[in-house]
Amino acid sequence: MGKYVNSLSNSEQRLRITITALMRACGENQTALAQGLRITQGQISRKQNGRASWSLGDVDRLASHYGIPVPDLLAGPSHAVEKLPHVRRAAVIGGSQEVFTV
Repeated sequence: MGKYVNSLSNSEQRLRITITALMRACGENQTALAQGLRITQGQISRKQNGRASWSLGDVDRLASHYGIPVPDLLAGPSHAVEKLPHVRRAAVIGGSQEVFTV
């Protein structure tokens, strides 16, 4: 994170933390989130480590992806995770919802 984090606003830092909490609660990694938002994993990485900013369009897509209204997404990590639809939550927080074909 380094020097880039210091230049971020409190709102940007809060959004990054919220996204991390939502990913963890849903059992997603950056690749899965990138697929859901139709951007690359590299773009997710840059946005999450502060080298790029989340745009308002990104915020709309994030809210849609997680099934929560934008105000709930922007209200902080605890609130956003509480508002997640139950079908979006991983069975185990930090677990994975990936399906393996046998």
